[in-house]
Amino acid sequence: MAPILLETIRIEEGKAKNLPYHQARFDKSRRALFNATSPLALQKYIDPPQNGLYRCRILYTDNIESVEYLPYTPKTINTLRVVMDNTLEYRYKYADRSALNALLSAHPNADEIIIEQNGLLTDTTIANIAFYNGSRWLTPATPLLEGTMRANLLDQGILQTTDIRKADLHRYTHVALMNAMIGFKILKKVTII
Repeated sequence: MAPILLETIRIEEGKAKNLPYHQARFDKSRRALFNATSPLALQKYIDPPQNGLYRCRILYTDNIESVEYLPYTPKTINTLRVVMDNTLEYRYKYADRSALNALLSAHPNADEIIIEQNGLLTDTTIANIAFYNGSRWLTPATPLLEGTMRANLLDQGILQTTDIRKADLHRYTHVALMNAMIGFKILKKVTII
């Protein structure tokens, strides 16, 4: 059975944010997994509420299966734990997040986890990650998922990629999470365990 993929788009006051990056990932995923070459413009399927902040959740295979709008409340993150898992594969934004959820659930003493693979830090279960070294923001060169906000910030030159190891964490003064919903969020008071 073909996997179901997910695209999550921030809808703010009726406007879809960062849409060209979502469209690019959507097209790339459809082409890679379903050999789908017929264009589908996401904008044609998005008819959001005009007031408030929503998470537009689009499920798709070679075609769009469903579109829904969910009111959005950000997750509070005060503790991050580095967790090693060399088996997790999340190159595409799959709707089935059971492996990610199980990994997070296995560490109830942390609000969120940073997944380490083959000695390198990758992502959290909900976002790409970046670290500030005093002069620039660096993001892992090998993320689990190439997020749309990460791609946008790389294109703008705000982020640079590099290999980041757990042993390097003491070199960084700040940590930030980024995804379609939270944008680029610097965590003010966070403990990494």
